[in-house]
Amino acid sequence: MKVDHGKTAPYARKSRAEAERVARVLEHYCGLPEPGEPVLVFVGMTELKVVATQLGVRVYREREVAALAPLSGVLTAERVEQVYGVARYRQAWTQVPPVAERKS
Repeated sequence: MKVDHGKTAPYARKSRAEAERVARVLEHYCGLPEPGEPVLVFVGMTELKVVATQLGVRVYREREVAALAPLSGVLTAERVEQVYGVARYRQAWTQVPPVAERKS
């Protein structure tokens, strides 16, 4: 992925890795795998080049974020509160369970 004619950067790869990290934390603290997908939103740039190998990561410019609005949620209100509670729990993010501990 290139932004504003700069060097190619691994934004998509890093986004997928961060999404996996979030999934491990939520699975550990919420007890069930949580759905989710990586999203990148670029702000204040003039050109963005995305290649097909970066599928699996949604990529938007700031003016395109409204495209997320029609997507339907899959979590109940109770589940949203549980996930939100984990997101605010600082220790959850400093002690991320390693991949090996993940339940099959």
